Amino acid sequence: MSDQAESHQSNDDTMDLDLDNVLQIDIVSDVVCPWCIVGYKQLEKAIEQTGASVVIKWHPFELNPDMPPEGENLREHIMRKYGSSAQDSEAARERLTGLGADVGFPFRWSDEMRMANTFKAHQLLHWAGPSGKEHALKMALFKAYFHDGKNPGDDETLADIAEGVGLDRDEALSVLADERFGHAVRDEEAFWVRNGIHGVPAVIFERKHLVSGAQGVENYAAIIRQIAAGEA
Repeated sequence: MSDQAESHQSNDDTMDLDLDNVLQIDIVSDVVCPWCIVGYKQLEKAIEQTGASVVIKWHPFELNPDMPPEGENLREHIMRKYGSSAQDSEAARERLTGLGADVGFPFRWSDEMRMANTFKAHQLLHWAGPSGKEHALKMALFKAYFHDGKNPGDDETLADIAEGVGLDRDEALSVLADERFGHAVRDEEAFWVRNGIHGVPAVIFERKHLVSGAQGVENYAAIIRQIAAGEA
């Protein structure tokens, strides 16, 4: 796995944290997981609140590894997979929209949204790691899917998104075409499943404290303070 990560540091409200110690945070997620972006944005605000110095590394997880290339209507997919009703789906979207607004992420749902196969997106993220662009690409992929309605399983769309964060578009298309990082992504996905990750977001602090789901800003802040103080 790549050691490339996104560093975050804030000097506001440090709460007596030892900023000389950098907190390692690994996040296992999928780019079509709404709770993953909500959870990350909550964590981001918690990092700002605590003033913690952290290094974040993203890791791949596919919610639907068997999804065909053409995808499936998102609402129909959710209703089929979870046995929910159209009303349940609408209520979930409203809740996510509110949570997203609270942390500055604007969801924009439509009846035409499709659940996509994300294997190629994870390969592109793996490629972006050594260039230091993985975090920017991850954020761009979340926005492209949940706000712009773009398909993260389409090569041309993925290449456009990569170019938008400063990566070479032609090289991105080459990476997607030959799938040179396909085995690496599969191996990493299998690693996390073997280690008990069966749902996302999964946030691992210091490679030993697993927190599942979007926990909220205050809970994440409390976790950061406890771990930084050696209390967790």
